[in-house]
Amino acid sequence: MDTTRRRRMGQIGPSHRIPGVVYQSQERLQRYVDVGVLTDETLVSAFRRAVGRFSTRTALSEINWQCTYAELDALTDRAASAFLRLGLVPLDRVLFQLPNSKELVIAFLGCLKAGLIPICTLAAHRQAEIGYLGRHAGARAHIVSAAEKRFDFIAFAEEMRQSIPSLDLTIAIKGDANLLRDGVHSFERLIEAEDGAEARRRVDAISHDPYQVALFQLSGGTTDIPKIIPRFHNEYLYTLRTFMEFYGFDETIVAYSGLQWIHNSSMLCCWGPAIFFGGEAVVGGSLEADDVGPLFDRRKPNWLLAPPVLLFRLKESGWIDRLDLSKVKAFATGGGVQQLKALLNGAETVPMFGMTEGLIAQGHPSDPIEAKYHTVGRPISPHDELKIFIPGTEVEAADGEVGELAIRGPSVTAGYFDAEERNKVAFTSDGFYKSGDLMRIRTIEGQRYLVFEGRIKDVVSRGGEKINCEEVERAAADHPAIKAIAVVAMPDAVYQERACAFVVPATGQSVTVADLGSFLEKKGLAKFKWPERIEFVAEFPVTAAGKLSKPKLREMIKDILKQEKASASDARARIA
Repeated sequence: MDTTRRRRMGQIGPSHRIPGVVYQSQERLQRYVDVGVLTDETLVSAFRRAVGRFSTRTALSEINWQCTYAELDALTDRAASAFLRLGLVPLDRVLFQLPNSKELVIAFLGCLKAGLIPICTLAAHRQAEIGYLGRHAGARAHIVSAAEKRFDFIAFAEEMRQSIPSLDLTIAIKGDANLLRDGVHSFERLIEAEDGAEARRRVDAISHDPYQVALFQLSGGTTDIPKIIPRFHNEYLYTLRTFMEFYGFDETIVAYSGLQWIHNSSMLCCWGPAIFFGGEAVVGGSLEADDVGPLFDRRKPNWLLAPPVLLFRLKESGWIDRLDLSKVKAFATGGGVQQLKALLNGAETVPMFGMTEGLIAQGHPSDPIEAKYHTVGRPISPHDELKIFIPGTEVEAADGEVGELAIRGPSVTAGYFDAEERNKVAFTSDGFYKSGDLMRIRTIEGQRYLVFEGRIKDVVSRGGEKINCEEVERAAADHPAIKAIAVVAMPDAVYQERACAFVVPATGQSVTVADLGSFLEKKGLAKFKWPERIEFVAEFPVTAAGKLSKPKLREMIKDILKQEKASASDARARIA
C-alpha cells in the first residue's frame, strides 16, 4: 500500500517495521504531519526534484573534476542498479568506510536509490568498531577505498567478511586491477558495466517509504562503541530543508566541509543541503594547505565547515591572505569563533553545535557578537523542544542555570537501534533524549541561545570525533606496564580537546605514548582514540565518597599545561 493511500486511511508511519528500530509514535508523527513538518517526500524524490530543476548546474566537484545534476543522477542510477545486480535487496545494510571523495557521494546516493541503508562508519575505524557495528546491524556489504597507501582496506575488509556472518560483499573504490582480490568488486567497473536506461528502469521499480530508515548514523560513542542511530527519509529531509531556510540559502550555495563527509554534521549542514537543493558540493580528500588552497581558489565555496587545524594551516601557508573571502557567507566552527574570525581576516564566522541524535544548533551571521562568541548558537528547528534538567534527575533547572540538556523533536531519535537497555537510560518516559551535555540557556536581545558548560558523559571531543574514555581505559588496562588508567580531555588550541591518560604504573614499569598507541592498535581501536599524552601519578584523586574524580584530573592537566606554557614564555623571554 502506497504512502498516500495509507495516509487517507489514517495510517501514518512505515509500511514495514525493521526489527530493532524505534519509530516515532503515531501520535507524534501525526502532530508533525499536521503542521507540515513531515511530508511524503523521500530523500530520493527530493534529489530527483533537484535534478529536474537544475539539471545543467554543477552538483558535485573536485579540483579537477565536476559533474552536473543530470550526470550525477545517471551515475547514481547506475550505482544503484549495480548494487541490486550484486544481489543486495532494499533494507539491506551497507558499511561505508570511505574518505571524503566524489565516490562516497555517488555510492551513498546509489544506496538510497536502491533502498539500501548506509551504515556511516569512519575510515579511521578498525576491528573493534567495524566488527561490532557490522554484526549488530547485520551488514551485507562493505564499501572501502583501495587507494589508501597507509592501510590495506582490502585485506581489512576480507578480515571483516570472515568475522561478520552476514557480510557477503566487498566493494572497492579506486581499485587498481592488480590490487583487487577474489570476492572484491570494483565500484568503477560495476558502474561502467551498467546500461543507463536499464539502470533507470530498475531504480524506478524500487519503492521508497518516507517514514522508513534512510541511513544508520552513529552516536559519539558516549557509552562504549558507538550506538547506531536510525535516521528516516522525511525527517532527515526536514532538517536539510530547515537548514536552508535558517540561513536563507538557495541553489547558489557552494558548500565545502573539511570534516568527515559521512558525519551527520557534514551531511545535514554542508554537502547534503547543497546536493538536495540545487547547490554545489565541493569535495577535497586532503587537509593539507597546498591541496585545499587551490581547491578554494578554483571552486570558490561560500559556505564552509572548516576544522581549526585546516584554517591554521591555510593561514601559516599564506593561503588565507591570498584568497578572496568577500563572497563567503560564513565559516562554521565548533569552537573558538572569535579567534578564528581574526585568523580569517574578519570573514564571517559562526558557531555550530549538534548531536547525531537530532539537535542542530547554529549561529547566524545576523546574531549579536555576544551570541557568536559566547554561545554555541540556537536550534535551527522551531519544533525542537528543549529542557534543562538538574543533573541526575528529570527535574527542570531554573531558567539560566546549568543542567543536562534534553531534547525532543521531529528529527530527534526515538531510540538507538536494538539497544533496549541503553534506551531505558537515555530517554525520559515522555520521549526526551538526555544528551549528557551540560548546558544553560542564555537570552540575548530576546533570543534564547545555548551555552555549553561541559559534559556529564565521559567523552573527549577531538576535533569533533568523540572518544569514549571508558572504552580506551578498558582496552589499555591490559597493558602490562599499567596498574590503573584514567583518560580525560585536555584543552587544545587546534582540536579543542585531546585525550590525556593519567597512569598509575605497575611496579618498576613505564609506558610511552607510542607504546600505548601500538598496544591499542593491536586491540583494534581507531587511531584518533589513542591518548596523546601520559601523566604518571602514584594514585588518583578521589571524591568525598572515595571514588575516582575525573573533574580533578581535568583540572590537574589544565594546570600542568598552563605551567608549561608559562615556562616556555619565560624561556623565550630569556633568549630574546
